[in-house]
Amino acid sequence: MFTLQLIEEFLNTVDERTFTRHGESHVAGEHLTSPQALSDWLAAHDLPVTGKPQPPDLAAAVALRTALRQILLAERDATAALSGYPLRLAAEPSGDLRIAARTGRPWLDVIVETVARSAARGEWHRIKLCAAPDCRWAFHDTSRSGRGRWCSMEVCGNRHKTRTYRERHRPAG
Repeated sequence: MFTLQLIEEFLNTVDERTFTRHGESHVAGEHLTSPQALSDWLAAHDLPVTGKPQPPDLAAAVALRTALRQILLAERDATAALSGYPLRLAAEPSGDLRIAARTGRPWLDVIVETVARSAARGEWHRIKLCAAPDCRWAFHDTSRSGRGRWCSMEVCGNRHKTRTYRERHRPAG
């Protein structure tokens, strides 16, 4: 069974971070740059692949990732972007039922099913994008309250708190 860690890592195949830390600028980047890069990522995460991924597979992965990130940012068009991922109930040989996707791509089905299960269990709200506008790194909020805002309190949270402190103590005029 795949977990929210898979979803976190899938969402982070695009790196939107643009901040500077200790004098070094972080360079944003796309990790799914080719069908081969997708194939490597799928293999590294033990996802089922039938054949070598092709450009349409790469486009499907990027489209799902974009839609999920839009959902996390509460963008209006996000729900429409998910309409292409229908789910159904599938009977298991044991007599159990499971949520099943039918994208035609087994690896994409695993990702969609993992997201659906997490939503059904009420865990989806634990996947977040960092509140820092120059970060937006996806993270699994494991805090007790589930109100985490930063991917890293030591980096993004600290930068926010320092910025807020400086604004409050800035001399008027």
